[in-house]
Amino acid sequence: METSVVIVGGGPTGMWLACELRLAGVPTVVLEQDRAIDPYSRALTLHARTIETFALRGAHQELLAGGGRIPSGHFAVLDDRLDFAGLDTDFPYTLTIPQARTTELLQRRAVSLGADVRRGHRVTDCVETGETVTVSVDGRDGAYVLEAAYAVGCDGTRSTVRRCAGIAFEGTRFTALGALGDVVLDAPPPGPVTSEWTVRGTLMLVPLSGGRHRIVVHSPEDLREDWPGELTLEELRERVRRIAGTDYGMHSPSWLSRYSNTSRVARHYRKGRILLAGDAAHQHMPMGGVGLNVGVQDAMNLGWKLAARVRGRASDALLDTYHLERHPVGEDTIEHTQAQTAIMSVFSPQGAALRSLLGKLIAERPQLNDALAQRLSGLAVAYTLPGQHHPLAGGRAPNLKLSDTEHLFDLLADGRPLLIDFGRLDRVDAGGLLSDHVAAPFNRYRCPRPAGQSRPAWAGVSAALIRPDGYVAWASDDTDPAAVTTVAASAVAALHAPQPALVQLEGNPA
Repeated sequence: METSVVIVGGGPTGMWLACELRLAGVPTVVLEQDRAIDPYSRALTLHARTIETFALRGAHQELLAGGGRIPSGHFAVLDDRLDFAGLDTDFPYTLTIPQARTTELLQRRAVSLGADVRRGHRVTDCVETGETVTVSVDGRDGAYVLEAAYAVGCDGTRSTVRRCAGIAFEGTRFTALGALGDVVLDAPPPGPVTSEWTVRGTLMLVPLSGGRHRIVVHSPEDLREDWPGELTLEELRERVRRIAGTDYGMHSPSWLSRYSNTSRVARHYRKGRILLAGDAAHQHMPMGGVGLNVGVQDAMNLGWKLAARVRGRASDALLDTYHLERHPVGEDTIEHTQAQTAIMSVFSPQGAALRSLLGKLIAERPQLNDALAQRLSGLAVAYTLPGQHHPLAGGRAPNLKLSDTEHLFDLLADGRPLLIDFGRLDRVDAGGLLSDHVAAPFNRYRCPRPAGQSRPAWAGVSAALIRPDGYVAWASDDTDPAAVTTVAASAVAALHAPQPALVQLEGNPA
C-alpha cells in the first residue's frame, strides 16, 4: 500500500488520527516504539467533548460500557466540585477509563479500518524532502525508510518529529511537582472519588479496576525546581498519612511516578509537510485530566483537513487552519492548568481563604460553575470562521434530534460534511442548490420538520453545514435560496484564502 501519511506515536491521539484518515480512505502507517500498549495509564478520564468526538463516528459504546460515570469534575481540587448536570450534551459526566483501555479500543478500530499499525518501530529521523517526507525507522527486523506525503508527530512531549522539524517548544520549566501511585488499599475510603486539600497537601483517590486505587499527592515539598529522584512507596505512604491521617492500608504498587507543571506549546503545529498533535504540541500540569482529551480533539480537527488535502479536495489554506484553530486551545489549556496549580499550591491559611472564597463564588453563581464545567469538558471551544457572522458558525453542533428516529451525530458517522435543510427553504432540493458551494463529497439531509424546539439558537435556522468534526461551518436563517447560496459561497471561498482564524473559548453557543 502506498503511504500517504505516517503517524509517529500510537497513543490515543495517533490512533484516533489514523481512524479518521482511514475513514476517508487515506493510506496510513502508525509507528510506535513500544511493542505493546503501556499498561500504566497516566490518563484516567474522558470528558464530554471527547466522548462526543467518538460518538460522531459511532465509536463510543465500548468506551462507555467499560468506564465509570462521575457527574462532576474538579477545578483545583476545590471542595465544591463542578456540576456537569447543566451541560448541553448527551454525556454530562466524567468517564473514568484507563488510558490503556482507550488506546486498545482505538487501535482496534484503526486496524479494522485498514491502518498499518507497527509496534516496536522507533523513528530516528524525519525530514521533509520537497514533495514528500522521509521517515527513518529502526524496525523489529532492522532499519528502513518510509516516504509519505505528510508526517504527523503524536509522539509525546519528547517528540522526535518535533525535534527533527526544528519546531520550538516554548514555555516554562517546572516549579511544582506531584506524585502518584497505583496501589492496593486494604481500607479504602467510600465513594467514587475522594479529594482533600489541607495546608499539609492535596490528596486525591480514584478507584481503578482489580481492587486498585490511583493516589495523587501534591504537597509543600513539591514546590521546587529540582528533581528529587524516583518516587518510592514509603515516600508516598508517609505523605498520604500526613494529609489524611492514614495510609488506607496501601501496598503492592504497580506504578509509582512523579509529574510536573512544566508548560510548553509548540510554536507551530504545522511546518510544511510535518504536523504535530497531542503532547507533541503541548505539555502542561495534568490538572482535571484534560491532556488526552485535548490531544484527541487535535486529531479530530486535523484528520478531515489532512484527508481533504491528501485527496486533492482542499488547498493548503485549509490545512493551515489546523494550527490557527488548535494552537490557541493549547495555550488556553496551559493557562487554566497553571491557574489551578497556583490555587492548589498556596499551602497556608491565606491559601485556605482563597479556596473558600472561590468555592463560594462558584456555588453562588451557577453561570460560573457552567463556564468552568464547559471549559473542563471541552464544550467551550468555538472557532471564529472568516466571513461567517451567524451566531452558530464555528460552534459545536449538539446532537440535535432531527426526526423521530435520527439524531445529528448519526449522520456524521462516515466522516463527511453534512448539509442540513431544516425545511424552511422555498426550494425542496437545497442540497442540489448548494452543491457548487460545498466541498464534495458531502451528505445531505432534509429535516422533516423544523428543528430546535428545545434549543432556541437553532429554531430559526434554514440551512447549515456541519463539518466532519462536528462544528458548524456555516448557517443561515434566510428562507430565500439565493441568500443561503451566498452564505455558502463565502464560506467555501474562506477555506481557500490565507486568512487567520482565531479561537474563542466561550459558553456553548447552542
